[in-house]
Amino acid sequence: MREYTIHPLLVGARETDQGIMTYLRGYGKTIWMGIYAFLIKGAEENILVDTGLEQFMVPDHIREEYGIEPLEFEEALAKHGLTPDAIDIIIHTHLHNDHCENDYKCSKARIIVQKAEYEFFLNPHPIEYRCFPDLLEGLNVELIDGDCELMDGIKLYLTPGHTPGGQSIAIRTSAGIVVIPGFCCNEKNFPKDGPAVTPGVHTDAIAGFASAQRVREMADIILPLHDMSIARRECIP
Repeated sequence: MREYTIHPLLVGARETDQGIMTYLRGYGKTIWMGIYAFLIKGAEENILVDTGLEQFMVPDHIREEYGIEPLEFEEALAKHGLTPDAIDIIIHTHLHNDHCENDYKCSKARIIVQKAEYEFFLNPHPIEYRCFPDLLEGLNVELIDGDCELMDGIKLYLTPGHTPGGQSIAIRTSAGIVVIPGFCCNEKNFPKDGPAVTPGVHTDAIAGFASAQRVREMADIILPLHDMSIARRECIP
């Protein structure tokens, strides 16, 4: 059985409110959310989960406060001996702009997206201001519809709620199954006691609740999609 390692590439950060992450909880508490691309190593192909923002936004005081060293997209890949053209596969958790602005640089990549997500992305509801269809225009988008095994040890699960077609990525590692959730979250979404918490921003709160429980149940390790602490981990496991 093939096993993989996951390398979080912090390519931006944004100040926001905790309530953006956790529905009906934490409103009024200012936080910083990390914006990542996740490099998966161990396959025959070079795989990224998301590509992050193109505009690099990390204030110096955040570097010191969190003990992190963010890099622009190209620099983050270069640290692993890669260029954007070397990326073979991009798996998208969802298609908000902070997850896909660097896709166009990876001109040779297959971009794996849930069918429901792509259809919404092309024709977003007026309240969904973070979807920009031109970001994927002319790129090699491959649609899947529901759960599937992408390759040995990497499975994709439809986890809607935050968006109509978010997908969570389950990756086999030496420490067990690591899941990158397909929705906006940080560590507060997965408390030790009680159920996992619905994403604060959602198109369907009930579906988001179910998806959060599903991620918790399938994972040995969860990498909350926007948690700043992940940036301190160069390799998982």
